[in-house]
This record gives sequence, structure tokens and C-alpha cells, in this order.
Amino acid sequence: MENNFKQKGFTLVETIIVIAVFTILIFLVSAMLNSIFVDSNQQLMSLSSIDQARSALVTFTNEVRNATTGSDGSYALGQAGDNQIVFYTNYGTSTSTVERIRYYVSGNNLYKGVVLPTGSPLSYNLSSEVVRPVVVGISNGSTPAFYYYDGNYACLTNALAQPVNINQVRFIKISLAVLNQITPNDASTFPVTAGVAIRSVKDNLGN
Repeated sequence: MENNFKQKGFTLVETIIVIAVFTILIFLVSAMLNSIFVDSNQQLMSLSSIDQARSALVTFTNEVRNATTGSDGSYALGQAGDNQIVFYTNYGTSTSTVERIRYYVSGNNLYKGVVLPTGSPLSYNLSSEVVRPVVVGISNGSTPAFYYYDGNYACLTNALAQPVNINQVRFIKISLAVLNQITPNDASTFPVTAGVAIRSVKDNLGN
């Protein structure tokens, strides 16, 4: 009876081996599940960033398309820089109010600043500008975000050189390099671009 009991039981060494194997299996399964969930989360973040950029560019093109003379008499396009643009538009407003809109790149973000006209006569107090990020996670580096074209923009050959004469601008293109961020250290980018003509100054309606 005593010998049969000993044959059916586990030795201390066998027990330790079983526990070790079981622990390793748990660790491997946990690591695999963590990798799956982290990768999926990173991919969702990447898609979200790209969708965010596309949505922001749709708003940008609509605003620029409807650019018009400011409430203080300012020209529709106020500034045309490589990484900053200022214009006046009433797109998206519930009234005929013309807002001063400023888009600019700072660091890895695209920001939008809005100034409403106040006073009598109406004017734009720049200290009242409300700024918010509209695209987070871009990596344009030294590459400009904004490009400007004259009346021959249909072929989009050469952008106007800086400093740009705002009176020559008929078409504006925005180009952002959005970080994919598929993995935490991923530095690859996805290009998101859009172009738009300013209706109020367009003089080649036949194109």
C-alpha cells in the first residue's frame, strides 16, 4: 500500500517544474494579448489622427473658399506665410459676421485662431484671439504647410515664392505630414493635402 501511494504522487522537483512551465505559459499568453491590444490601440490612434487631419482640412478649404473682405475693410487674405495664413471669412457663422481666421504650425501641431470683430466701427482686437489645436501630431519639419498660386494654378506647377504678394494669390494648398504612430516609436508620416480657390478674388472663372 505504501509503495502504490508513492508512485501516484508528485515529487517536489516535478511540482516545481509544473509550476515553472505554467508560469511561463501565463507570461507568454499575457505578453501576446498585451501586444495585440497595444498594436490595435496604436492603429486606432493612427487612423484617428489621419481622420482628424482630413476633417480639419475640409473645414479649412470651406473657410478659404468663402474668404471675403473683413468687417474693417481688410483684404480677404491677410497673410500668406509658409507656416501661417490669415484670412477673413463668414463660413460657419450664424450671422453675416466676418471672422479673422489664423492657421499656423507650431511644433507638431496645427492651430487655429479666431478673432471676432467688435466695436463701432468694427475692428479686430488681436488680443482677443481664441486659439485651439485642430490637428495634433504632424511632422512637416522644414517643409511648408501652405502653398500659394496665382491665376495659373490649374496645373499647380510652381508655387509663388516667399514673400508672397497676397494680391496675386488665387489658389491655396495645405499639406500636412501626419504622424502614423502605429507604434510608440514610429516616425513615419501619412500625407494629407487639400487645395482651394478663393471665390471672391477668382478671376479665371472659365477654369
